[in-house]
Amino acid sequence: MAEVVKMPKMSDTMTEGVLAKWHKKVGDKVKSGDVLAEIETDKATMDFESYQDGTILYIGVEEGKAVPVDAVIAVLGKAGEDYKAVLKASATAAPAAAEAPKAAEDKKPQAAVEAKPKVDKSAIPATVIRMPALSDTMTEGVINKWNFKVGDKIKSDDSLADVETDKATMEVVGYEAGTLLYIGPKEGEAAPVNGIIAIIGKEGTDITPLLEDDAPAATAKTTAAPAAEAPAETLSDNTGSTEDDSRIKASPLARKIAKEKGINLNDVKGSAEGGRIVKKDVEEYVPAAKAPAAVASSAPSPVAAPASGAAPAAPKQAIVLPSVIGEEKFTEKPVSQMRKAISRRLSESLFTAPHFYVTMSIDMDEAIKARTRINEVAPVKISFNDFVVKACAVALRQHPAINSSFMGDKIRFNEHVNIGVAVAVDEGLLVPVIKFADSKSFSHISVEVKEFAAKAKAKKLQPNEMEGSTFTISNLGMFGVDEFTAIINTPNACILAVSGIQQVPVVKNGAVVPGNVMKVTLSCDHRVVDGASGAAFLQTLKGLLEEPVRLLI
Repeated sequence: MAEVVKMPKMSDTMTEGVLAKWHKKVGDKVKSGDVLAEIETDKATMDFESYQDGTILYIGVEEGKAVPVDAVIAVLGKAGEDYKAVLKASATAAPAAAEAPKAAEDKKPQAAVEAKPKVDKSAIPATVIRMPALSDTMTEGVINKWNFKVGDKIKSDDSLADVETDKATMEVVGYEAGTLLYIGPKEGEAAPVNGIIAIIGKEGTDITPLLEDDAPAATAKTTAAPAAEAPAETLSDNTGSTEDDSRIKASPLARKIAKEKGINLNDVKGSAEGGRIVKKDVEEYVPAAKAPAAVASSAPSPVAAPASGAAPAAPKQAIVLPSVIGEEKFTEKPVSQMRKAISRRLSESLFTAPHFYVTMSIDMDEAIKARTRINEVAPVKISFNDFVVKACAVALRQHPAINSSFMGDKIRFNEHVNIGVAVAVDEGLLVPVIKFADSKSFSHISVEVKEFAAKAKAKKLQPNEMEGSTFTISNLGMFGVDEFTAIINTPNACILAVSGIQQVPVVKNGAVVPGNVMKVTLSCDHRVVDGASGAAFLQTLKGLLEEPVRLLI
């Protein structure tokens, strides 16, 4: 059945939103989680995601127009379904819904009305800061660091906190000047998208009504936690100190982790202000080593008397093995937002896209010579990875099937060449994108790759710098890897795994001579690319790298 999509309330002070951009049009199929539109609120422009599957049957607001919160902006349903009845019903229900609170208020006893007067939240001189959706795949964010504390004065462009998303660590800006009145999640704790993380306003303001929306969820979480953790608490009584740690100063997250690991907080030293125990203290806590149990020595067995005339038998000496040779130990870390995203995306890719692999050896002698000559005159140093990026970009122009994407009911052949370059960071893998790589010089590609790599390691990459790839390269050559395969970075159809350059014997002109060989493996989505297409692409790539002068034409 068709359902209306209404203008969402994206902040407590929002009364209307401007449809900045539609990402879908009438007739498009939509999945839950797809970005429908960009909506400009009174504080920022944010992505608006669909919460259901279906086809867009109706769009009621043009780009650039403002509509009030809860106004119908679109209708989703089955293709060809009549949506006019739903629109009419929604229009009729709106006035009735507006009158319902008034009617209910009239029926309340006077004492009840006086006991809990209705609060106009818009009149409270304070602004609620919610966890923003900093990427299209983000469902929650972890507060990596608070840059201010409650009571501090805030300017409108101040960075309140560093938030770890599923792709990078980014700044959250307050957008309002005032005093920081409230901080929700502590450092290291996660908050869902649109969850309250802070409140800024006039000093001394009563912010209790603003927190009421989150109160039910918080109460449920607090009530459910002891029941879920009861077995862990019983276990800790048997394995750790028996002293009660309920009066120890510790963060809720630290208590939760301690109970899960069976650690008594009396044994942990707090590093925060006033000796308060935080998450880091529990994770780094190492129990004192226990002395191995003493081995009980049994009395020696009497030695039997030797037979007459026989030499006395030598007494047997017992070999006592130590009871403890080693200690089993391990450490655990919470899964980061980035690692969650990598796990989800690569699992979807590997188990959805049927992979096949094509490997080819490339003679890199001429590329080595060309790189040496180029670096004698180039303003920046060119790497072998830059050669591979440039060669792939040129080859993709000749093989559009490799530069394509599987879109469910259609295949998209991209006419532009945007190459993603996988960069390893401590928490996982990021893929910044060299856009229009086929039109860029070696020097331009080299500068971009170095800048993106530095940003990735510093967690400063922006979402737009990691979007829009049509092909991906994963290079492990610097680690001396002989050969490997990579998982496709969807929606790309292919990814190239680049290994190290190995000095091996090769046959040239009938003679065995030393050569420099690099193996590359192309992972292909068989829904889009066939074996012959993958092999033809690698042939072109091989020709370009073995005669690199062709890259300059």
